[in-house]
Formats: sequence, structure tokens, C-alpha cells
Amino acid sequence: MTSHQTTQTMKPATAAKKLGVYLEATPAEFQEGVVSRTELNALQADPPQWLQDLRRTGPHPRPVVAAKLGVSIAGLARGGVTEALTTEQIDALKQENPEWLRKERATQAEVRKEAVRIKEKQEKDREKSAQQADESRGPRS
Repeated sequence: MTSHQTTQTMKPATAAKKLGVYLEATPAEFQEGVVSRTELNALQADPPQWLQDLRRTGPHPRPVVAAKLGVSIAGLARGGVTEALTTEQIDALKQENPEWLRKERATQAEVRKEAVRIKEKQEKDREKSAQQADESRGPRS
């Protein structure tokens, strides 16, 4: 019995997202084709020059811009950044450090602190529940 395995493909937009690059900046043949899982793995394992250049200098998609600036995607939008930015533009923004960027970074820092606090509380609650469950079973004979 032979098993026929179909090749898993994705749209260029999905592949670009997985590669962390801005679709509109990729070569035309990438934008117009479909990308197989094997091709995506090959691009990740041994990125061609165009992919290396895009990752280094951009333009970068908003999730990457947000990460490089240390803010959320919503924070970018609140700051008026709606387009892809190059590494040079991101560095310039960091240098300029406008009020909105300082505020969004502070907000993001608070969000991260809160996430850590919640995680720690959940761990303590789990430990407490486990301890109570052990105690309620009573001594074993």
C-alpha cells in the first residue's frame, strides 16, 4: 500500500509572515507563487541574499518594528506608525525617542511586569491546590 502525501503549500503572505519579512519588499517571484513547507524550511535554513538583506535592513513588517522598538503593535498605531519601517528608520526613531515611544515602552514594560506577576500567582495557586489535595487525602497506611 502506497501513501500519497500532498505537498503542503501556503500563500506568499503566510510565508512572509513566518519568515518575518514585509511581503511587498520580497522579490516578485516570491509574491506571485506559492511556497511549499519544504521551500519555507530551505529559506529558513539557508536564506538567500534577498532574505538576508530584508531581515537586516528592512523594510520590516509591523510585528518586527514593534519588537525592535519594544512596544506593542497597537502602540505603534497609537504612535502613528502604520507603515513598514527600515532598520535605519527604526534606529532614527530610537535616537529621537519621541514622547509616544517613551509612553508606549513604559506601557509595554508594565504589561510584561503584570504578566510575570500573574504567572507567579498562578504557580503559587497551583502549588497551594496540590498541597491541599495531598493534605485532604490524609495519612497513608
